[in-house]
Amino acid sequence: MPRAQPSRSTPVAVWTERELLNGEKVDALVVILRSKGCSWSNRSGCLMCGYNNDCDPSVTPEDLARQFEHAMDKHEGQPYLKIYTSGSFFDPEEVDFESRDSILESAGGKVEHILVESRPEFVSKETLDAALNSVKSLEVAIGLETADDAVRGKCINKGFSFAGYAGAVKVLNDNGIMVRTYLLLKPPFLTERKAIADVQESIEKVSEMTQTISVNPVNVQRGTAVEGLWKRGLYRPPWLWSLVEVLKKTTEARLVSAPSGGGTRRGAHNCRKCDRSILNALRDFNLNADGAVFDDINCDCRDEWLDTLELEPLAGTSGDLARLMRP
Repeated sequence: MPRAQPSRSTPVAVWTERELLNGEKVDALVVILRSKGCSWSNRSGCLMCGYNNDCDPSVTPEDLARQFEHAMDKHEGQPYLKIYTSGSFFDPEEVDFESRDSILESAGGKVEHILVESRPEFVSKETLDAALNSVKSLEVAIGLETADDAVRGKCINKGFSFAGYAGAVKVLNDNGIMVRTYLLLKPPFLTERKAIADVQESIEKVSEMTQTISVNPVNVQRGTAVEGLWKRGLYRPPWLWSLVEVLKKTTEARLVSAPSGGGTRRGAHNCRKCDRSILNALRDFNLNADGAVFDDINCDCRDEWLDTLELEPLAGTSGDLARLMRP
């Protein structure tokens, strides 16, 4: 049976989660709008990203207005609002100027703090001035993914450089806007050990430039290059043990992680027996920044993870060793 076509007038998803705002634990309303699609994805695209699956190029400004109105029906006084699209909220090809300004103006009087996402090339003083006219406090998240230009170019195909990220961060900082930086754990073609080192080195490089670092383990999304590798056993999502290892890193910025698809075959996972314990500890860690929440979690699969770190370079592969070695 063919899938039912989603409505252009309703958002992809709306939910409430816990967040930190000015050091206090608060409720945050999370809205994912169905946009026309990320313009970079339409031209080339990142190897792991399938968010354009939830987009519709025929979405109109009127559709976006109805989507946001529908989402704000779920607003029950949450002081924090996160507005996501498939790419960049400041990209005029994805969200037109009028819709962007209308959404921010509508939300600005109802919440204390708004988070949006953008690629660096759409961050400008003019755009920020328009946004700051409507909101009390703004935070912009940028998917840097890695501080290594070679990894970002060859393993992710992100389409911008570290210098581009740094330039956007300077504009944001100069305008008093908070920065959240996304780092990707285990892009394709990196071994587990190299993936851990890549994120750790990236944290060191950006920790003084950003207020928050969100470590995002790859999850295998439909219709992506990563899915093609995964189906052939040439890619395994990162171990949750690898994520725990990364989050032990001491940093000036706040570290958080909320793995999409965590504990499933397509998301960051261990052996299934210990996955839920680690994911529960992660929720605590995100609000309290206390790495001790992981100390009492033990499982036999940790030895298998340690073996993987040693064996992948010897085997000359970043693929799924367990599947590749299976008879």
